[in-house]
Amino acid sequence: MDLFSPIKIGNYLLKNRIFMAPMTRCRSVESNAANEMMAQYYGQRASAGLIITEATQISPKGIGYPYTPGIHTAMQVQEWKKVTKAVHDKGGRIFLQLWHVGRISHPAFHNGELPVAPSAIKPTGSIYTYEGMQEFVTPHPLSIEEISRVVQEYVMGAKNAMEAGFDGVEIHGANGYLIDQFLRDGTNQRDDIYGGSIENRARFLIEIIEGICAAIGSENTGVRLSPSGTFNDMKDSDPQNHFSYICERLNGYNLAYLHIIDALDGDIRHGANVVELSTLRKSYKGILIVNGGYTFEKGNLVIQSGLADAVAFGALYLANPDLPERFKSNTELNTPDPHSFYTQDKKGYLDYPTLH
Repeated sequence: MDLFSPIKIGNYLLKNRIFMAPMTRCRSVESNAANEMMAQYYGQRASAGLIITEATQISPKGIGYPYTPGIHTAMQVQEWKKVTKAVHDKGGRIFLQLWHVGRISHPAFHNGELPVAPSAIKPTGSIYTYEGMQEFVTPHPLSIEEISRVVQEYVMGAKNAMEAGFDGVEIHGANGYLIDQFLRDGTNQRDDIYGGSIENRARFLIEIIEGICAAIGSENTGVRLSPSGTFNDMKDSDPQNHFSYICERLNGYNLAYLHIIDALDGDIRHGANVVELSTLRKSYKGILIVNGGYTFEKGNLVIQSGLADAVAFGALYLANPDLPERFKSNTELNTPDPHSFYTQDKKGYLDYPTLH
């Protein structure tokens, strides 16, 4: 078994285990909607076993970056249909990643209103807005009633995604955004049913999973976590035990998959916070996707070892639309151009060369 072996995800038999990781590209220039340029971009990469889209907002309050797409208006749903058709026409499969940034935002995106979070804890640093870089602010802590509304926004986002023709959704519970902020005790200092114990801190994620599974089916629902992640000023007192518990809880939902971001170089400097992949593999019994600086060789090794079932490639897929073919023929890979990662035009987006 290797990266080229077929794999069953939910009800879909996928042609390989070379998945495209979600990557923000900031090409949604009008109404935070998808467009023809994005349809071409994802269509170019349809030879992936599975494409997971860039993070996509479930509501206006979920926005934290310019020119990022949403899935909460009728127009956005309609425009995403161009993307799903482009991928399906080339025989590909595509899941939409559902996103709420929580405190990683700024009043500039919300008509002067504060971003929301589990607790009123300000992140360090600053964020890029339409007016340039601005310092983070202390967020508004969500009430229980507000939390319930956000859960329903996730569910509606999932329904909208299926209406737009997606094969499923991935719940973005990683990288210091809203769900991750609830999961970790460094950002969640609530004293109600959503705070304190790991059971309580996981409640928000579990309610979202249960709502989405009821709405679109567990076989169409994946989850992404970053147990070792420190991005967006994240920390936790006991990530190994906390995330082992979360992974064990997820076993009860028969999800399409669990997607784990491995410890990256920046996380390794915080050695006490690194959660080993082997620990998570023991806790989670379903399909496990890994992501984080994998090469072809490292990807094959992690599958052959049984630690993972598929590998999601990020920057390599960004620069190599035909990545599976290049892996198969052992062809030199294009080098990603970081200067065009977050620009708004076709350069560095649609013009990476393919073998044919």
